[in-house]
Amino acid sequence: MRILIVEDEPDLLDALKKQLQSSGYSVDGCGNGLDAEDYLKMATYDAVVLDIMLPGIDGLTLLKKMRAEGNTTHVLLLTALDSIENKVNGLDAGADDYLVKPFAYDELLARLRVLLRRHSGQTTNVLEYGGLVMDLNSRTVTRDGTEITLSSKEFAVLEYLLRNPGRVLSRDKIENHVWNYDFEGGSNVVDVYIRYLRKKIDTGFNKKLLHTIRGAGYVLREEK
Repeated sequence: MRILIVEDEPDLLDALKKQLQSSGYSVDGCGNGLDAEDYLKMATYDAVVLDIMLPGIDGLTLLKKMRAEGNTTHVLLLTALDSIENKVNGLDAGADDYLVKPFAYDELLARLRVLLRRHSGQTTNVLEYGGLVMDLNSRTVTRDGTEITLSSKEFAVLEYLLRNPGRVLSRDKIENHVWNYDFEGGSNVVDVYIRYLRKKIDTGFNKKLLHTIRGAGYVLREEK
C-alpha cells in the first residue's frame, strides 16, 4: 500500500520512510505543505501521515483543502501539540487519527493498519479469499494451509489484490499503489510480478485465483 509522509524534520522523515518501507509499504515523503499538494495531485495514496507544523502550507490548512476538494484519503496527524483543543481542531478539520510526538514506531504502524482496514472495509489484519490467507501482522501467506513465501513487492501486489477481490485492477492502478516515485524499473514491472505471483499462488492448486482480463488488467476471483 502507498503512503505519503509530510514531515519537516529531515531526520524523522528519513527514519519514517525507511521504517515503513522495511514494513512493506511504498512510501513517498516531502517536507512542506506545498510539495505535499503536488504529490496528492499526482498520485493516489492509501494514507497520509501529516505533520501539523509545516512550512509553506500548515498541515491543518492542507487537510481542510483536501477535504474541500473531495479527497477522502485517510489522514494521520502528527504533532507536538497535545492539548485537547489541538486534537479537536485536527479531528474537526477532517483527520482520521492523531498521534503526539514523540511516539513509538510500533504505535504509528498499528494506527496505520487501522486506517487501512477502514479503507478496504476489513475488520481484522487478516485478508482471506478463496483459501488464500494473508496475515498482515506476521506478513505470512498461506493457501489451503500451505505456506507461500513472497518477496516484499510480491506481498504488496497480492495485498492490493486481496483488498479488492473480484475487482479488475489496471496495471496503472497496481503500479500506483505498490511503487513510489523512486522506482526506476521497466514499464512491464506489474506483468512480471503478476507472473511471479501466479506461479506461487496458483501452481499446484485445482482452482486458479489470479486472472488476466485482456486490455483491462488483473483480477483475483474464484473460477466458477
